[in-house]
Amino acid sequence: MLLRDWKVAAIAGLALGACAAMLDGQKVDREQSLKLNQIQVIGTHNSYHAGIAPSESELWRQKDPQGFADLDYRHAPLTQQLDAGVRQIELDIFADSQGGRYAHPAGPQLVAAAHLPPDPPFDSSGVMLKPGFKVMHMQDVDYRSVCQPFVACLQDVRRWSRAHPQHIPIFILVETKRGESTGSMKLTDPEPFTPAVFDALDAEIRSVFPANEVITPDDVRGRYATLNGAILAGNWPALKRTRGKVVFLMDQRWAEPVYLEGHPSLRGRILFTNAAPGEPDAAFTECNDGPADLITELVRKGYLVRTRADDSTREARTDDTKRRDAMLSSGAQIVSTDYPASEPALWPGHYSVSLPGNADARCNPVSAPAGCGAR
Repeated sequence: MLLRDWKVAAIAGLALGACAAMLDGQKVDREQSLKLNQIQVIGTHNSYHAGIAPSESELWRQKDPQGFADLDYRHAPLTQQLDAGVRQIELDIFADSQGGRYAHPAGPQLVAAAHLPPDPPFDSSGVMLKPGFKVMHMQDVDYRSVCQPFVACLQDVRRWSRAHPQHIPIFILVETKRGESTGSMKLTDPEPFTPAVFDALDAEIRSVFPANEVITPDDVRGRYATLNGAILAGNWPALKRTRGKVVFLMDQRWAEPVYLEGHPSLRGRILFTNAAPGEPDAAFTECNDGPADLITELVRKGYLVRTRADDSTREARTDDTKRRDAMLSSGAQIVSTDYPASEPALWPGHYSVSLPGNADARCNPVSAPAGCGAR
């Protein structure tokens, strides 16, 4: 069933047409006909975001109040999010092949110069000095994460996955970070993402997740010449075959041609690119701002779509649910938020995003087969 990973539950008053989302625990074989792209899950945006330390927060409020307001949210550790039903996490990564590039952020220096109390150390164990991809939002100024480095974040997810072997697939969205701008402040230059750096990224993922625990582009392409051809032919795997596994997705479209170099249609790669529909590597695409009717059209064609229910704390501050409700109805398989139900906004209205019954997943309101959700 598609509710809190197989636990038997009842939700009163669900209409079949609402696709509100469970399969009878006695008839799990129905999942043979339900495919991976025919469900809907809730994800978190910048899932690693631990928030900005107190004194650095004060500096941001003084110098850029709107910029600070946009980032005034934080998330629980990844395993707690997964416990609460989140099934897509987002990890922003910076390449650091030599180690130490981001070990000395400017934030503490700015706090000292402003004569504010020092914030707690962010890397007492020296992780940032070692080679490997690092997880953070913005180097120097917004760099605290609930897990560090990237491999450690993946290890947290895998430990949780192994403890819950029948879970709905976990989508891991990876944003590859390059230059950032914050007014006139000079930030540490990020290491460029080259094909070799992307090879290292795939290697780090493979060092944590064995091949039988990951759904890759090769798995979906099958006998088709291109990934896009496989998608249009409905070649996503059955949900039953994907339980207990993870799917890696690439957030940034600029990185697509670099990641594809030497890997046409993503042959041999781990991540699904954020591709323009119709391109040979197109299976996953982002429509973060909608519109809902475009998302619905793409979902009906077979594409996996990620969208956002809210952005920069704006909807949460006014408890504006119009965008959230439209995105949930659009059929986007992944609806990302800064405020899952387990972490509601702290402003009036307590804005949050969840599926009916706070389910881990539901039958997709656009693409699920007839009868999905029936007992």
